[in-house]
Amino acid sequence: MNRDLVKNDVIVLGLGNPLMSDEGIGCFLVEHFLRQSDKFPNVQFLDAGTGGMSLLHLITERKKVILIDCACMGTPPGSIKRFTPDEVKSVKTLAHQSLHEADILKILDLAKQLKQYPQQVIIFGIEPENIKPGQVLSEALTERMDDYIAVISQELTLFYE
Repeated sequence: MNRDLVKNDVIVLGLGNPLMSDEGIGCFLVEHFLRQSDKFPNVQFLDAGTGGMSLLHLITERKKVILIDCACMGTPPGSIKRFTPDEVKSVKTLAHQSLHEADILKILDLAKQLKQYPQQVIIFGIEPENIKPGQVLSEALTERMDDYIAVISQELTLFYE
């Protein structure tokens, strides 16, 4: 375990709207991790909803920020991909950006300008199947929840090594 780790140097933000089915996947996953937060005692898990400028103070001067969001990437529903902010910007990886995805990239740019950029930012995008009103995830995403949890847990574990 990294002995220099200070409480909450790592934050996991679930982005999205849980009232729009798969659009809320980030929020649903953070809820899971909140129930199991004892596994990662130095990590803050937060349902960040649809983001906005209020996220700036949450990400500044962190060692690691992990963002989890629904992302239309042109892949099969339920697919998960790991990105850095530069990959999202330079390759235009996401075929469609929701308002909160665009906001978070602007917020990261602002943090960089203020010299308060996190040491590492990772974005997990999950391809939706259904973005319609509803508070239940589609079957494609529900079936993969254990996979998402494993991938994100692995990312957190890497930080501690």
